[in-house]
This record gives sequence, structure tokens and C-alpha cells, in this order.
Amino acid sequence: MGLKSSAIELLTELIQTPSFSGEEDKTGDLIQSWLQFHNIETNRNENNIWAVNKYFDADKPSILLNSHHDTVKPNKAYTRDPFQASIEEGRLYGLGSNDAGGCLVSLLATFVHFYNQKDLKYNIVMVASAEEEAIRKKGLESMLPLIPPIDFAIVGEPTLLDLAVAEKGLLVLDCYADGVPGHAAHIKENMAIYKAVKDISWIENYVFDKVSEVLGPIKMTVTQINAGKQHNVVPAECHFVIDVRVNDKYTNLEVVDLISKHLESRVVPRSTNLNSSSIALNHPIVNAGISLGHQTYGSPTMSDQAILSCQSLKLGPGDSLRSHSADEFIYVQEIEDGIDFYKEIVTKII
Repeated sequence: MGLKSSAIELLTELIQTPSFSGEEDKTGDLIQSWLQFHNIETNRNENNIWAVNKYFDADKPSILLNSHHDTVKPNKAYTRDPFQASIEEGRLYGLGSNDAGGCLVSLLATFVHFYNQKDLKYNIVMVASAEEEAIRKKGLESMLPLIPPIDFAIVGEPTLLDLAVAEKGLLVLDCYADGVPGHAAHIKENMAIYKAVKDISWIENYVFDKVSEVLGPIKMTVTQINAGKQHNVVPAECHFVIDVRVNDKYTNLEVVDLISKHLESRVVPRSTNLNSSSIALNHPIVNAGISLGHQTYGSPTMSDQAILSCQSLKLGPGDSLRSHSADEFIYVQEIEDGIDFYKEIVTKII
């Protein structure tokens, strides 16, 4: 069986093996067995499977190839069995096929291709990571102290094989407007809901000064609000949530500080570690992709790039618009093209 056929067969097995975030042990077994079948020595930490090229040299810089094998839960709009992998008219259907199974098996095949090669300029480190969809601590973040230092990374996510040279970071802010509780017939001042409305109006209209050439402006969206239990009682607190997509001109901490200074409500970030990420436009891997005829762009969606401190490029077969959709699929040809392109772009620099 050729490497492409083997990768597609692995993807069908992964689809048919449920692997929600935190429950990826069985798909971890499949990936580890697949690599071992190709005579690769593997390592495992929790449900993360990783390996280095056969002629690893600690004196050389390392490239990280990474994608994830966990999935979200299927939504209610599915008309197919999400765990039944089937190929129809060139489409491989199933949960996780597009996000990010096609990318994962394409990177695994690429790693196998380079594994036995000598005299490479870079080491190659492969990590099939867990818990990306839930952004938990036992995924790629837990691997960073264990794997060799990374010079730059290729993160496999569906990009139609274009080069996502930057990715917005994420802040989720819990905001609490405090006021005086009491009877609706009497309380007129210091009302929590009215304070919240004023702050939400500022969020709707505020424009951050720094606009990224690649990622555009920061985007803030109020996505949840909650206050009060009875029609005639003024609540003491109004809670609302802001989803903030941060460009590469600000750190998350800078954005939290700026928002906190403008709002009367208390601002509590759920985390600040999911920063924007990018790679220099003149980086050799970017130049390699451009020379092969592919476009660069800034991605509004988030991936495991957010926890990497090195430069990283998001790249892979499939279409981000299909991710988390009902009756998810990836074209078989996209996987085959993905393997070819990963090999070509790495060959250009290695």
C-alpha cells in the first residue's frame, strides 16, 4: 500500500473511533500503531503521540509538524452517522475528517517520508496532539517541555493549502456591573443593568488604534448577558461576556488593561495565554510556499498556534468553512494534494 492510501485508511479508522477532547486514548493508539507499522519509534504523553526523525541531531534546529486528533461533538443537524467513514463522489465523510483529520494524516505521511533521510538541515518533530478543541492543559501545551526546542512550526489546520501567516488571539472576558438592589418601583440610580448597557455601548463603538496589515482590526463582541430573576426586583449585578479576537499589534494583557480602564464593570479574563501568532513574511517556509504558487492570508480562527512561542505557519488541506459543520467531509484529492504540498514545501528548505 502506498503512503497516500495508508494515510487515507488511517483517517477512516480515526473517523470511526470517537475522540472528543479528553477522550482521545483510542485514536492515540491508532496513530501510535500506524507510526510503528512504518518502523518509527514513538513516544506518548497522555494522549499526545510524538516522534523525531531517525537521524535527529541536537545541534540542528528543529521543525515542528503538528495537528490534533480530537474532535468536537457532532451537532444535531447531522443527517449521516458522524462516525461512519464513507467515500462518495470523492468526498470522505465523517466527524473530524476536515478538522483536522485530513491535515493530521497528511503531516504524518510527510513525517514518514522524511524520517529516514540523512543530512537534513533541520530535525523534524511530529506531534499528534490531544485536546485542541477544548484548549485544555493536556494537549500540545503539555508537550512543549518534553519535545526538543522548536525553531518554527507548521500547524495542520484546513486552509485550502494557502498560507495562514498570522492568526488572531482570543480573550474571553467575564464582566460584572455592580449596582444597588431593590424594588423596581423605587430604585432609580446606580442600577447594574444600566451600567452594563453603558459599557456594552462602549464595546460596540470602540475602535482600537492599531490595525494589522494581515489580521485587520481587533474585534470585540458581547456574546452573553445575564441579570435579574424577577420583574419587580432590581438586581445587584449584571454579568456579560465579551469575545475578543486580538490582532498581532497587541498582547492580550495590553487589551485587557485597555478595556478595564474604559469600563465601569469589573473585567475578569478567563485566560490571557491565547495570544495572536504569526510568522515573518520573508521566512524561508513562507517564501517556499509562495514560490509554489500559494497565497498568504491572516486567519480569524484559532488553533494550537496560540500556545506556541516560536514562529508558526498554519497550513493544510480542507476548508475551514466545513469545520464543525453537519455532515463534515474532506475531498480525498485534497488529502493527496496536501501530502504532496507538505513534502514540496519542506523539501524546499530542508
